[in-house]
Amino acid sequence: MINLLQLFIQKYKKKLLLPVVVIGIILFISIQSFLKSATPQADSIPTIPLKENLTVEETIEYVEDPIVFVEVKGAVMKPGVYELSEGDRVLKAIEMAGGYIESSNSKHINHAERVKDEMVIYIPKEGEEVEESPLATNGSSQSSLVNINNADATVLTTLPGIGVAKAEAIIAHREQSGAFKDKQDLTKVTGIGQKTFEKLEPLITVK
Repeated sequence: MINLLQLFIQKYKKKLLLPVVVIGIILFISIQSFLKSATPQADSIPTIPLKENLTVEETIEYVEDPIVFVEVKGAVMKPGVYELSEGDRVLKAIEMAGGYIESSNSKHINHAERVKDEMVIYIPKEGEEVEESPLATNGSSQSSLVNINNADATVLTTLPGIGVAKAEAIIAHREQSGAFKDKQDLTKVTGIGQKTFEKLEPLITVK
């Protein structure tokens, strides 16, 4: 049997060569295709685009309170002009001026009032007559008027242009000539001219 097979192959080997090669190629391709289909493939993972991280910088503005200048006059330890922040209270201005002297009269002072630029805080003494509120602001209807008929030298020197000498001259004039009947009479005092009087007129009274 084997001999017959060998004789058959030898006789027809040239004719069988081509079909065998073709069949071999077909089998090889089939096996490769089978192996590829059998190999598990990882699912493609879609690419998720990264969102840009937007960094928002928060800008914190530190706004300082506006500066105001307030003048504290009268019965305080250290009369003068003081620098405060807008919104501060009258109490702070008085504390900066050293507080009250013993003879001060603070019952009409609103310590909780907020200060304003160019504000004048006048603290009267006991027994001193002061018209309206002792607090005044520039151009405000509230005013602190100094009564030149009964104010002492300390109070008079809080007026603009009035030093110790002129304050004593005012007191001497009213002691010699009597009380001032009109504010204009202040020009009769030695050393007080019309220009000085014009500065003093809105700040004084004779009542």
